[in-house]
Amino acid sequence: MKTVLTIAALTASAGIANADVYITEWMYSGNGGEFVEFTNTGSTAVDLTGWSYDDDSAIPNVFNLSGVLAPGESLIITEDDAEVFRAAWGLSASVQILGGYTNNLGRSDQINLFDANGNLVDRLTYGDQAFPGTIRTQGASGNPGVLGADDVTTWSLSFIGDAYGSWASSNNDIGNPGSFVPTPGALALLGLGGLAAARRRR
Repeated sequence: MKTVLTIAALTASAGIANADVYITEWMYSGNGGEFVEFTNTGSTAVDLTGWSYDDDSAIPNVFNLSGVLAPGESLIITEDDAEVFRAAWGLSASVQILGGYTNNLGRSDQINLFDANGNLVDRLTYGDQAFPGTIRTQGASGNPGVLGADDVTTWSLSFIGDAYGSWASSNNDIGNPGSFVPTPGALALLGLGGLAAARRRR
């Protein structure tokens, strides 16, 4: 059973700024290209203008984000062309995708999300060799058990028919990009507005 941590404890453990946008899925090596998903779990929209992503170099403004995330909405960034990724996964035109990022993830790496002021919003440090027994997202994405904790041990691999509603892409990768489904542990961290929005998306 996954430990449910308080919001205050999670914020302190990751050293992050207060925000309702979290890393909710990633695949470092897929047949159709790697991707990272960020989801707004709060009850109000978040403008991502000036926000950015980087890997373990952890430098703001390396890959700039854009768009407005409604409550419960996700943004996907991928090394693939955005429309090629959309077609491979059968995603609707409403799913926000930013393609063509080149600071590719490795087998052991880090995902960093920064706000418009360069503050760290969320971080995930992973690596099946560095953290024995943890997942290796090769051909299947990772899904969080506890949001914002920077603890890869709570993450699990996607499989068809899992609790996250995962499916296979046309490239035979398995995941659920664009449709975050919180686990019971993650639900404890969401406000009622964010929870309602996440459920509406299903």
